[in-house]
Amino acid sequence: MSTAIRGEDGLARCPWGLSAPDYVAYHDEEWGRPVRDDAGLYERLCLEAFQSGLSWLTILRKREGFRAAFHGFDPEKVAAFDDADVARLMGDAGIVRNRAKIDAAIGNARAALDLPGGLAATAWRYADPDAPAHDDMADVPAFTEGSKALSKELKRHGFRFVGPTTAYALMQACGLVDDHLTGCHRRGAYR
Repeated sequence: MSTAIRGEDGLARCPWGLSAPDYVAYHDEEWGRPVRDDAGLYERLCLEAFQSGLSWLTILRKREGFRAAFHGFDPEKVAAFDDADVARLMGDAGIVRNRAKIDAAIGNARAALDLPGGLAATAWRYADPDAPAHDDMADVPAFTEGSKALSKELKRHGFRFVGPTTAYALMQACGLVDDHLTGCHRRGAYR
């Protein structure tokens, strides 16, 4: 059973939020907090894509490197990246050097700029504030009908590395759903 666990500070958290100090800070200060701006959503989307197949802890620990390499995840700046930028990124040990994911981040910046109303408006159309609360991590889905629909919408506009599972991770991270477990001190904190 993976229910909310009380930490040394006496606060109950989702179990993953206690596994490392980086996770405690991310769980308590960011995960599930609503992100409503295009640059913020674009950053999270990129990081979720880079995380695919890796530990989220790896991404958290390289986050500042990603921010520097991708010019603060400003979609306009990233959309203008060229072959020299790709070569620079492929040589940057401060990020995950995966050519397909780098190409996707650049292509997704371009796609984000072309979205009618912007990335945040598009993503928030799929928010599910009434998603059921879960007592156990085993009950938290990997994807939902909403994340499948968001994934399909983003792909229709040219986004890559945005399958239903990645879309759901984005929804969780950016507060489109509240998947903090019942009993977690952050559950319902952003309503």
